[in-house]
Amino acid sequence: QVQLVESGGGLVQPGGSLNLSCVAFDITFHRYRVAWYRQAPGKQLELVAEITPRGSTDYWEPVKGRATISRDNAKSTVHLQMNSLKPEDTAVYYCNAVDSLVGTQFWGQGTQVTVSP
Repeated sequence: QVQLVESGGGLVQPGGSLNLSCVAFDITFHRYRVAWYRQAPGKQLELVAEITPRGSTDYWEPVKGRATISRDNAKSTVHLQMNSLKPEDTAVYYCNAVDSLVGTQFWGQGTQVTVSP
């Protein structure tokens, strides 16, 4: 059964860091573009960062310089390192994977990130 499982969320103080992980099960991982989205209460889903099958990356402007997305195809895992966290980074972070050949996509269940003193 295909699954994307996120982990690494939690409560962190402003200025702190978190490393979010997304592990994929039962997909041909190296074919997938993987992205992190987030949704804060009362707000729309926002694309935070994405990484292509070949490892090219792109970031949403508000997190540029503070976020790094990386992938380990051998472990079917994508990481999102977030530094200098701000209260406005508080949201549920979701992992999304899209097959670059056929377009099939999957979502994880989300992991809560709360940035608060």
